[in-house]
Amino acid sequence: MPRHHEAGFMTGVSLLLPITLTTMAIVLLTPIIPDLMAQYADVAGHEYWVPMILTLPSLCVAFLCPFAGMLGDWFGRRRLLLASFLLYAVVGVAPVFLTDLTHILISRIGVGVAEALIYVLSTTMIGDYYKGAKRDRWLAAQTAFASMSALLFFNLGGILGEHGWRTPFWAYASALVMFALVWMFTWEPQGEAHGEEEAVRAPHNRSWEGFPWARMAMIVLITIYGSIFFYTVQIQAPSGLAALGLTSPAERGFLTSIASVGVPLGTILYSRIGPRWPVGRLLLLEFALLSAGFLAMAKAGAVSGFLVGCFINQVGAGLLLPTLLVWSMSILRFEFRGRGTGFWQSAFAFGQFLSPVVVTFAANRTGGLLGAFGVLSLAALGGVLIALLAGRTRTPRGREEPRSEAVVQL
Repeated sequence: MPRHHEAGFMTGVSLLLPITLTTMAIVLLTPIIPDLMAQYADVAGHEYWVPMILTLPSLCVAFLCPFAGMLGDWFGRRRLLLASFLLYAVVGVAPVFLTDLTHILISRIGVGVAEALIYVLSTTMIGDYYKGAKRDRWLAAQTAFASMSALLFFNLGGILGEHGWRTPFWAYASALVMFALVWMFTWEPQGEAHGEEEAVRAPHNRSWEGFPWARMAMIVLITIYGSIFFYTVQIQAPSGLAALGLTSPAERGFLTSIASVGVPLGTILYSRIGPRWPVGRLLLLEFALLSAGFLAMAKAGAVSGFLVGCFINQVGAGLLLPTLLVWSMSILRFEFRGRGTGFWQSAFAFGQFLSPVVVTFAANRTGGLLGAFGVLSLAALGGVLIALLAGRTRTPRGREEPRSEAVVQL
C-alpha cells in the first residue's frame, strides 16, 4: 500500500544540495592542476591528459544525461539517485589512493557517470514533487546554488590543495551527506495522479507516446544556443581582464567572481518575475541583457567598464538558465520527465563544451578576445528572434500541464 508524503522544505533542500556535486566535479580541482602537471610531467602527452581530469566528467554528462533520464523513468528516480551518491563518493575519493594517471582518468569517467545520474534525477524529482510557482522557485534556487557553490569550491580547492594535490579529492565524500538527506526526506515518486504517494515498485515507463518531440527539440536548440553565452564570462573574463592590462592572476580571479554574482542575482530576479511572465517576454529580456553586457565588454577601455558589462551579462545568464529549465519541465509528464530532463541537461552541457570553441573561433577572426565579445553581442541579439518564435508556440490542450499553455505566450 503506497504511503502518503508531503514535499516540504527539507525535501527541497535534499534535492537542491546535490547540484553542488556537479559543480564540485570541475571547480574544486582547478587550483591543483599545476601540481598535477608537475606530478605527471614524465608521462607522455601529460599536457593533454592532465586537464582531462577536469573535462572528462563534463563530457560524460553531455553524452549520458539522456540515458540517465531513461534509467530513471524505467527503474525509478530515488533508487538510482541514492546509488549514484555512493558511486560518486567511491570514484571521487579514489585518486587519493591511485598513483597511475590512467587509473585516475578512469575514476573521473566514473565521476561523470555518477554526475549525470545525480544531475538528471535530482532535477527530475523536483519536478515530480512540486508544481507551479513552487517548482519554479526550487528550480531557480538550484541554479543560484550551483553558481554560488562554484565560488566556494574554487576557494576550498585552493585551501585543501595547500596540503597536497590528493587532499581536495576527499571532498567527494560529501556525497554521503547527500545520500543521508535524500534517504530521510524523499520517497519514490508514483506519478502525477498520486504525487504524494510512494511507489511500491519501479515505474518501468519506457513508452514515448505523447512525448513533445517538436517543442522539446526547440527548447534543446535554444538551450545549446543560450548556454554558449552562459559560460562565456565565467571562462573568458580573466583573459579579457588580462587583455586590458590586469597582470595579477589572483586579482583577475577575484574580480571575475565578483562579476559572477550577477548569476545568483538573476535567478533571484527570476523567482520574482518568472512565475508571472511568459517565456517569450523573459527570453527577450535575457538575450537583451546578454547582448548589452557583451557590447559593454567589447567597447570597454578600462577594467571598471569591462566588469560592469560582465555583471549585466551575468544577470541575463542567471535569468536565462531557470527560464529554459522551467520551460522544459512544464511540458513533460511524469512518464517521460526523466528522459526530457536528460535531453535538456545534455544540451546545456554541450553548450558549455562549445562555448570556448565559439569564442576562440570569433577571436581569431576579429583580432582578439575583445573583438569576439562584439561578435557575441550581435549573436545574442539574434536571441530576440528566438524569443519571438518561442512566443508564438502553443501547448495542445489536455496533453501537458495547464500552466505551460500560458507561460509560452509572448
